[in-house]
Amino acid sequence: MSTLAATLQGLRRYPTVAVGGVLIAIVALAALLAPWISGDPLGFEPVNRLKPPSAEFWLGTDSLGRDVYARLVHGARISLFVGLAVAVLAVAAGGLAGLLAGYFPRVDAVLMRVMDGVMAIPAILLAIALVALLGASVKVVIVAIAIPEIPRVCRLVRSVVLSVRNLPYVEAARSNGTRVVRLLWRHILPSTVAPVIVQATYICASAILVEAGLSFLGAGTPPEFPTWGNMIASNRMFLMLAPWTVFAPGICLAIVVLAVNLLGDGLRDRLDPRISRSM
Repeated sequence: MSTLAATLQGLRRYPTVAVGGVLIAIVALAALLAPWISGDPLGFEPVNRLKPPSAEFWLGTDSLGRDVYARLVHGARISLFVGLAVAVLAVAAGGLAGLLAGYFPRVDAVLMRVMDGVMAIPAILLAIALVALLGASVKVVIVAIAIPEIPRVCRLVRSVVLSVRNLPYVEAARSNGTRVVRLLWRHILPSTVAPVIVQATYICASAILVEAGLSFLGAGTPPEFPTWGNMIASNRMFLMLAPWTVFAPGICLAIVVLAVNLLGDGLRDRLDPRISRSM
């Protein structure tokens, strides 16, 4: 009972975490259960094209007679997977680069210039160039979106490492002969966890939006994939005739991005000691 009371009290103190977490959990559960709660997202029947929402087709059909609800639920899988994969890849690569740059001054001089060069390239143009060079696939899209996010994580982790590497407990561990790898892993890396978690949520939301934008431009996942961006792109010509074909994926995209951002704001308030004490 005490654990439950503490959890409820924490949710009252940080309602954005609760709202964002619940919304994300609902969308993730629907994505996992997509084969059982929806029909075939690729099957089309021209005789049923552009039908409005009804008992048979909950969200209507698109220009090819495909079930919008089925494509919407299956599209959540790709959007969430891309967002999560980009966040993990950017945090792993950027975190390692930030640790090395923050602890070793010589590495910092070279590595940060490389990161500055990557940040100078517009993210959307870099993603389009990589997709055009390597071909459209989910893996290529993930890598293309993750590369521009790596310098941001790297700079964040580097700033934390620079602020803690000369603290007394780190100096004590270094004077005791602790190996560099163990020193970074046990004494410095834990200090970066809180800000990196918050940054990862923003990266996830940004990746979902960029993936939808690339799909809309035709430079993302292949057109046959049921993604929210592809749904908006393929039905934009029928907006006036069948608005549900565009509004349904657009609203879901906005809700998911809002939920991830709310979760990130709540985690920032929860993990930042200064904000947490003031609340």
